[in-house]
Amino acid sequence: MAEKKTAAKAAVKPAAKTAKAAAKAQPRLKALYNNELKAKLQKELGLENINQVPELKKVVVSSGVGKKREDKRFTETVELTLAKITGQAPTSRLAKKSIATFKIRKGMGAPVGYLTTLRGAKMYEFVDRLINIALPHVRDFHGVSRNAFDVQGNYNLGLKEQTVFPEITFEDAAVLHGLEVTFIIKNGSKEGSYKLLELFGMPFEKEAK
Repeated sequence: MAEKKTAAKAAVKPAAKTAKAAAKAQPRLKALYNNELKAKLQKELGLENINQVPELKKVVVSSGVGKKREDKRFTETVELTLAKITGQAPTSRLAKKSIATFKIRKGMGAPVGYLTTLRGAKMYEFVDRLINIALPHVRDFHGVSRNAFDVQGNYNLGLKEQTVFPEITFEDAAVLHGLEVTFIIKNGSKEGSYKLLELFGMPFEKEAK
């Protein structure tokens, strides 16, 4: 267990240094939002108050381990992946309820998944890399779903493999696993959040004719 934690923390260091250096200069997407997109969104959405404009507050990157929770190699890979691509050590998630199919009991010791919550500069840097580097590497990519917004305007994006991130080495890719990225948006709505992410460059799938 100690070795696993050490590996995850070690993986954070290079990305953390990059994020720290980037934080000195305002992240590109944050500067873009503050200098251009905020006013543009207010106008396009017809909002009276600038404080009503949709704003990205945090991004949660997570991965469940399901039936493989007892597979040490698999769980270590998941934990290491999240640390590498976010620059932040992930936290483990224990089962909130019992699931007989997976032989999972509520609160049982083995983690059922890992997650990292990003805010501020790290959040904007991650979103920039996700949109402009990771997603273009998805095999047979035709855009992300337009229908993954909840009623509050938060957006969920699933990825089948961690290998689309440049931080993942050939050795890391020996064990494949999926990821989920959740965008938590203040003042969000399906329309407003869509416009915000679209202006960030999110490559949504084309509407069916």
